[in-house]
Formats: sequence, C-alpha cells, structure tokens
Amino acid sequence: MNEFHKNAGCNPVTHDLGPPKVMNPEINAYNKGQKTIEEQQVCEALATTIGKLLTDAECKIWHRHPVWFLDGNPIVGYSKLKAGIRLMFWSGASFDEDELQPGTGKFKDASIVFTHADQIKPTALKRWITKAKSIQWDYKNLIKRKGKLVRLK
Repeated sequence: MNEFHKNAGCNPVTHDLGPPKVMNPEINAYNKGQKTIEEQQVCEALATTIGKLLTDAECKIWHRHPVWFLDGNPIVGYSKLKAGIRLMFWSGASFDEDELQPGTGKFKDASIVFTHADQIKPTALKRWITKAKSIQWDYKNLIKRKGKLVRLK
C-alpha cells in the first residue's frame, strides 16, 4: 500500500486536495479486512477520494460500514456485498445520475457496485460527492420525524 492510500481519512488539518494527514483507524481496519486484494483496493480508493473531497466530514464505522457525515447527517459510505463493494449515497436518488441505482423502499438512497478499483471514475465520483454536499435529505432526524424524510438542501 502506498503512502497516498494510507493517509486517506477525514477531518484533516488541511483543506486542499492533498492527502489528509490521519487515516481513521477503524476505516483502515475495515479496508484491510476485506477478503480479496481487489476489494481492499476498491475500499482504499473510495476512502482516499471521499476523504479528500469531504474534508469537513466526520467519518466512522456506522452499522459495521465506513460512513461520512456532514453535520451529523450520513452522506456517503460503502459496504461489502456478494457482487462487490457498494458505494451508497444516502440522498443519491435525487442526484439525477444514471449510473447510481436507486434503493428499494421509502428512502432516497442510490448506489453503484465496484469489483475493481479501475472501475471507479474519479470525475463521476467527484460529481456525486459535490451533489451529496448540496442535495441532502435529513436522515439525522428521521426517528424524531417518525420515519418522514425532509429535504435539507
């Protein structure tokens, strides 16, 4: 693993697009815990890019998966499925992006599955993360609102 990938994380000291200084150890362990090198590489590439683009986000393992939050609201995360590594945007169904598949049910999530790191298109990922910052549904207060989602942005 190169130095660039080892430094992926969140809440870095600098806000440029250089690598953050500290890797969240739980996310690092999650990435390294994947069974295949391909899965590890996908996870590392996602963590690196998300960490660089969401510099003000809090990141942690939430429901056993890496998730990035803005003001306590889940924005993006990834998880292991049989088919590969699923990148999920909590408000992604509102992004109007053909590559992101809407989830089933009453929520506004959408996702894409990767089996190899070279399938990740940096320009698309950057575009989705930009949309994730500006298009948000209020998952943070979902329980308070008895399951009703309200658009924040």
